[in-house]
Amino acid sequence: MVPKQAARRRFLRQGMAAAMAAAMPPGLLAANGSLQPRANPNFNADVELAFVARNGLARILPQGPLTAVQTFRAQLLKGPNSVLTELPDNYLGPILHLQRGQKVRIHFRNELSEPSIMHWHGLHVPQISDGHPMYTVAGGETFVYEFEVLNRAGTSFYHSHAHNLTAEQVYRGLAGLIKVSDAEEARLDLPAGEYDIPVVIQDRRFDRQNQLRYVQGMHERMLGLMGDAVLVNGRPDAIFTVKTRAYRARVVNGSNARIYKLAWNDGSRLWAIGSDAGLLPAPVSKPYIMLAPGERVELWLDFSGRALGEELTLLSLPFSGAAPAMGGGMMGGPAQGAPLRIACFKMGERVGDSPRMPERLADFRRLTERDADNASAPLPIGLSMAPMSARINGRTFAMDKVDEFERVALGSVKKIRIFHDHARRGGMGGMGSMGMSRMLETAHPIHLHGHQFQVLSRTADHADAGAYASVKDGFIDSGWKDTVLVMPGESVDVIKPFPDYKGLFLYHCHNLEHEDLGMMRQYLVE
Repeated sequence: MVPKQAARRRFLRQGMAAAMAAAMPPGLLAANGSLQPRANPNFNADVELAFVARNGLARILPQGPLTAVQTFRAQLLKGPNSVLTELPDNYLGPILHLQRGQKVRIHFRNELSEPSIMHWHGLHVPQISDGHPMYTVAGGETFVYEFEVLNRAGTSFYHSHAHNLTAEQVYRGLAGLIKVSDAEEARLDLPAGEYDIPVVIQDRRFDRQNQLRYVQGMHERMLGLMGDAVLVNGRPDAIFTVKTRAYRARVVNGSNARIYKLAWNDGSRLWAIGSDAGLLPAPVSKPYIMLAPGERVELWLDFSGRALGEELTLLSLPFSGAAPAMGGGMMGGPAQGAPLRIACFKMGERVGDSPRMPERLADFRRLTERDADNASAPLPIGLSMAPMSARINGRTFAMDKVDEFERVALGSVKKIRIFHDHARRGGMGGMGSMGMSRMLETAHPIHLHGHQFQVLSRTADHADAGAYASVKDGFIDSGWKDTVLVMPGESVDVIKPFPDYKGLFLYHCHNLEHEDLGMMRQYLVE
């Protein structure tokens, strides 16, 4: 049963979303299609799916009552049987297996009692198929997506993107994994089948009746939700029984706000072969890997030579500086940066053969500032926090607004600077000072919709040196990305092409509580 206050808040949010969609200037919608597109008879889909968002019950904790969740369920209407893989007895949506070049049609039906829409996080698709909140559909309504898979081989995921409801809907279960394959990947002979494993990490919080508890009050909403239970692929206390050979692990940070510092308990180095939505040019060795909400990393896990029964534990090591000093786990689980156990890998069978990690992976060109048409005047993404307000360039999200610099020419390549904007008062009134802004400063994972980007540089001139030292060796910036972690006091320059799709494409913080507080804007590509 939903408490009366929560039901009232939801009603108000639904009304606001509907009003904002109605207020959208016709010029912004005209170029992007109707609010509820129907199947295009001229679009010859290779893969056709029916997705449903609905309420359900799931066995998450091993004992006690089932947990009420929101969940995606899917049915294959056309295409290879391998397109969908269900995680058994799980509240997460099915794994979606796509091939580069496939044409995909998805019929999404919302059977919730509140608005929802699906975003294909990491996929390069037209605006009308990107899950922009302007296309949010009410309960009982349907939205049809049609797109060609343009991504290189890699790991993406899908999740709810309903305005002001994203954080809670994702928290309650509306998310799932996407795998994209291509010919370049096939030539590498990477671990496949049972040796290609999902590792979706989420933190959650449960009451005594096994029901999910969401944010409690302003303090927790400002920090983002910190759960006290770590789930992997929808289950606590995850154990993978593995063979003594190499595996490919697709690791997704599906948490609302928690950042992980991934490392092995025995001090072995981690090997990354992919980041966000694509393979890296070459494997990267790290003592630990920072993984923020919305980010993905593909790991090469080689258990060759280990003894039967041996256990190796994936941890999140302690780190500091990602949250304000006042930001502990006082309302929920362990604080941001606290040590955590993620999953255990137990050697269950000895085998003699194992593939070798390739020396080279994906072939693509690294972009430089010379490729940008605005190298001397980067587009700003200035991040600022105030009590119950999270802003970009001093502004909150407006469905019907873009600033002049957010109007981007089709075919352009832009340098973008992401930084903590202490000069913004952020609507704090009398408390609106640079000191207050710094006191509220947190790490922000910034996600850009549309085409992926590359990281040009990181500058930490204003970061606390000791805190930054606890994370700085864990960034993987050598590949294409769609989400980048920006630590307090840090400035990150990225370069992003806008090659082929016109329309409105969001950029926002993937701390989902920050997104729902307003830390989201959009580019109009025209």
